[in-house]
Amino acid sequence: MTTERIPPAGPHESAPSGARGTARPAPTAPRPTILTGANVVLPTGTVHGGRVIVDGTRIAGSAPEGIPAVDLSGHWVVPGFVDMHNHGGGGASFTSGTVEEILQGVRTHRLHGTTTLVASTVTGDMDGLAQRAGLLSELAEQGDLAGIHFEGPFISPCRKGAHSEELLRDPDPAEVRKLVDAARGQARMVTLATELPGGIDSVRLLVEHGVIAAIGHTDATYEQTVEAVDAGATVATHLFNAMPVLGHRTPGPIAALLEDERITVELINDGVHLHPASLQLAFHHAGGGRVAFITDAMDAAGFGDGRYMLGPLEVEVADGVARLVEGGSIAGSTLTLDRAFKRAVTVDRLPVEDVVSAISANPARQLGLYDRVGSLEPGKDADLVVLDSGFEVKGVMRRGEWLVGPPVRPR
Repeated sequence: MTTERIPPAGPHESAPSGARGTARPAPTAPRPTILTGANVVLPTGTVHGGRVIVDGTRIAGSAPEGIPAVDLSGHWVVPGFVDMHNHGGGGASFTSGTVEEILQGVRTHRLHGTTTLVASTVTGDMDGLAQRAGLLSELAEQGDLAGIHFEGPFISPCRKGAHSEELLRDPDPAEVRKLVDAARGQARMVTLATELPGGIDSVRLLVEHGVIAAIGHTDATYEQTVEAVDAGATVATHLFNAMPVLGHRTPGPIAALLEDERITVELINDGVHLHPASLQLAFHHAGGGRVAFITDAMDAAGFGDGRYMLGPLEVEVADGVARLVEGGSIAGSTLTLDRAFKRAVTVDRLPVEDVVSAISANPARQLGLYDRVGSLEPGKDADLVVLDSGFEVKGVMRRGEWLVGPPVRPR
């Protein structure tokens, strides 16, 4: 959720343990490098004592003799994380921040392993959203962002969460088209309450333009949700949150979204938005191939507790939990994807391979980026994360450049 910081600012969160640098310009003509000895998670499974060859900005299939090697024995090497729903971090908002502030938010998440990030907006007036889309599209064209996600204003007032009700509107296809056009080809996803007037036609419009139609902040019935999926919707925006609960006589959208193989379900695995049993339910029904971990992060992610502004709404972040001062609704999260990864493995006891799918491969596929990111395969971008045996970040590489680490072991 987009916010503005109210001074005085809280303490900055330090970079992950093992960090020895921040984002910096890539070196000229980097030499090939081999990462050896780690548990390497590939699309086909985990290779123990495996290796990854990096040549320039790409992963390579082979390397000449005598090139430098980094011994990562006792560590995990996984693909860089892909966050398809993120409103900010590092004290910066993707909706209201300057270019410099937005880049600071992007850098914050990169230091926590998110090498591919879609910037999400929140409900605002149409002209303001179109103007913001223009700014964000420039950063996407430069490669700093992976696109734009519009969350609101086409959502239900019954399930508005931390969105300003006065600015909500029905999903008129003409207005949806206005935002898509303003994004200049960088619109990746639009969240809609598809049961509202114009919802189904807007889904069809988005599909025609190659934009993901996501069902969220919705009061839809089971039947209405099925209709939206049949029209082309493919994502459930933060499943369970901002939608009717699962009932035995009125199953609502949750049952329809979990049971349909065409739907990827977003989950916020921070221990606040979901009970562990709900997460297990989602994995049981959707399987490892249809879950996408997201942060839904706001400015306080990687920044600290304190008071923030969510448009006209005041937000209190205490102990890492963001809530509206009036009403107490959850207002986004302070999550970073490294924390979601560690929790999934150590608390939820999910297989590492399923977590890698949920945090890298599945969102990359949904965004249409799997040919470049989301897995450790030759020819793809050299985006990877090094984790220690306790699943703490010890290294982050983006396009062949170390942003954090690496943890070098003596040979």
